[in-house]
Amino acid sequence: MERYLRFPGGKAKALTLSYDDGVVFDEKLIEIMQKYGVKGTFNLNSGAFGKGRRLTAEQSKKLYTEAGMEVAIHGYGHQWPNALHGIEIYKEFVTDKENLEELFDGVIRGMAYAQGRYSDEVVEVLKQIGVAYARTTECTQTFALPTDWLRLKPTCHHYEVRLKELINQFNDANPDTYRNKQPLLFYLWGHSYEFNDHDNWNIFENFCEKVGNRDDVWYATNIEVYDYVKAYENLHFSANGKYVQNNSAIDVYIYVGGSIVGRTVCAKAGTTTQII
Repeated sequence: MERYLRFPGGKAKALTLSYDDGVVFDEKLIEIMQKYGVKGTFNLNSGAFGKGRRLTAEQSKKLYTEAGMEVAIHGYGHQWPNALHGIEIYKEFVTDKENLEELFDGVIRGMAYAQGRYSDEVVEVLKQIGVAYARTTECTQTFALPTDWLRLKPTCHHYEVRLKELINQFNDANPDTYRNKQPLLFYLWGHSYEFNDHDNWNIFENFCEKVGNRDDVWYATNIEVYDYVKAYENLHFSANGKYVQNNSAIDVYIYVGGSIVGRTVCAKAGTTTQII
């Protein structure tokens, strides 16, 4: 019996955004996101609050908290991670994590690599300090779910030349009717100052207008996607595939059936559910 992940509500598609540096133009970016029901994650350098075009700590807390967006690590001083070694790595990322957790009154588990740079040594440190995922800038131009969360590859940057094509592919896709029923994740990244500097906010507005407010898409932050996928991966199935045990605190949806005909069922959090 084939089984495939489905997002909350049984949806086969999800969308998430990731924007870096915590600049003042995030205010306009978020205004557009909220207009179209889009969610995402903002990666901050706590050592740069209030410098240049960056938001202050107080402005950041108000903006991202009230908007319901996730805040993630981007390195205390925005140093290139692959140029750091030993204690330098801990200082750059533990300090940022501690500062953001204190400011936002919670646990910070996500990250984006400054300049997209990383090393195996950095990845090992991130595991030790409780980072769940870390976004690179290595784009896949696909909608496949991540397999290496600490070397997370997004779909594309917002200036990708194939962006319009990717939008159309994503919107037109209906995995429930395909032979390969794998779920789809559209993961866009960038910097909001790019739209200001190039005076082309229309690119972002058009993107959100095309992919936002759709009934067949789950809009989530990066950590929400991570937690949901992990909840699915940690399901326990009976030997005959008839039952599923969900020990997580998240309701998980599953497409069950063959390549032609199947159905979507909900494995309720903390329970065992009959699925066939």
